[in-house]
Amino acid sequence: MGTSREIAIGPVAVVSLLLSSMVQKVVDPAVDPVTYRTLVFTVTFLAGVFQVSFGLFRLGFLVDFLSHAAIVGFMGGAAIVIGLQQLKGLLGLSRFTNSTDVVAVAKAVFSALHDPWHPGNFFIGCSFLIFILATRFIGRKYKKLFWLSAISPLLSVILSTAAVYATKADKHGVKIIREVHAGLNPSSVKLIQLNGPYTTECAKIAVICAVIALTEAIAVGRSFATIRGYKLDGNKEMIAMGFSNVAGSLSSCYVATGSFSRTAVNFSAGARSTVSNIVMAATVFIALEFFMKLLYYTPMAVLASIILSALPGLIDIREACNIWRVDKMDFLICLGAFLGVLFGSVEIGLGVALAISFAKIIIQSLRPQVEVLGRLQGTNTFCSVRQYPVACRTPAVQVIRIDTSFLCFINATFIKERIMEWVRAEVDTSNEKVRERVHSVVLDMSNVVNIDTSGLVGLEEIHKELASLGIQMAIASPGWQAIQKMKLAHVVDRIGEDWIFLTVGEAVEGCLTAHKGSAMEC
Repeated sequence: MGTSREIAIGPVAVVSLLLSSMVQKVVDPAVDPVTYRTLVFTVTFLAGVFQVSFGLFRLGFLVDFLSHAAIVGFMGGAAIVIGLQQLKGLLGLSRFTNSTDVVAVAKAVFSALHDPWHPGNFFIGCSFLIFILATRFIGRKYKKLFWLSAISPLLSVILSTAAVYATKADKHGVKIIREVHAGLNPSSVKLIQLNGPYTTECAKIAVICAVIALTEAIAVGRSFATIRGYKLDGNKEMIAMGFSNVAGSLSSCYVATGSFSRTAVNFSAGARSTVSNIVMAATVFIALEFFMKLLYYTPMAVLASIILSALPGLIDIREACNIWRVDKMDFLICLGAFLGVLFGSVEIGLGVALAISFAKIIIQSLRPQVEVLGRLQGTNTFCSVRQYPVACRTPAVQVIRIDTSFLCFINATFIKERIMEWVRAEVDTSNEKVRERVHSVVLDMSNVVNIDTSGLVGLEEIHKELASLGIQMAIASPGWQAIQKMKLAHVVDRIGEDWIFLTVGEAVEGCLTAHKGSAMEC
């Protein structure tokens, strides 16, 4: 149902962390595993419903609320938390914490170290972690050996299972999986509860999981669609992902999304259509039916090492440094998400990132750029004199550009005060001499797409204050919504239709002509 040809659907580390960490806060799986599974399937069903709704109602823009910087910070924090939680399997610990913050996990590790633990678990985990990372390095260096890194987790499971079985290491303290239920997933329709006592908590978790899963899936899909040169339809991807999760929730699966690593392997293997997902599904079915008994002696430590091997790809230090160089406010968003996840929870990390993101938008809306423009000599092009010092200002005419798309209550006063501050500075520089020379102010409103009543009042006040100084105000190139509202509010009538121009050049010409000047002075 989706438009991505290469994307591989399945469980991913970040969504798995989200789901397990948040559901564990509602019900402890060690105390009540049946209710825990019920909540997981209910969350998966609701996440699918939300994703389908997002696609049907064209709400793809909701995914964009999580900025690139927020995702980089969130992924980094989540990777560290996931890594710390794998210490339970890597060290073969029996007792551990369900909390996801780094402080609680660190305390659990230190307290558990006093309990008896077998170094064999640590040796197996570290050995195969090094093996997987080494094959990944070889696969990246030698492109023809890409398949080696792809099968290294499978090889790790096979080799470690065989080693434990041959040496009877499970008799000497090495933790193993033991029994795994074979066969296809049973139906979980009866386990989905939409009117139980935990419905509200499930809905909250489902919204977060749905948005994060869609963010990753669409990001993965767009990345490979760009390489292959075709367009991805975000809304169709949402619908497809939603139906996948609804179907999964009915057959004992939890939230799935597009996996970057599996998609990369799929792409490298030459996948050209979504038939590759059918092949993957068939392979999984065969494995579930015939190979589950072989996993009895698989050590828990090797599973931890496989998860740990995926984490370096989630911590993008280079991109965080790049964000710091480019935009300090974006880096603050990245840092907020990272620290929030690390020392609080997934919800806190996302909440902090969203709060800082909206604060950034509000701050930028409060104080938009207001630039003085000059003409590039020999042309009719006007640009910022701060950005282009070679641009010369037209004598007798002050040209000012308002750099905001929405002139509204939140910035109208700031813009008015900034404009009048510059005009008064020009007038007061040389008393009456300058006042005689500056007779017009042109407001370049080409960037102003829309305006509200506060913005209209602000324009009228600018016009009145300039008129009191004997200065004519002209407006150049306002957006069609802005000029329509200016007409309805009779602002155009007060300023005068003759002082509304299509371009800045025409406005300057008009002002100079009206005062018997020449626009060719610059």
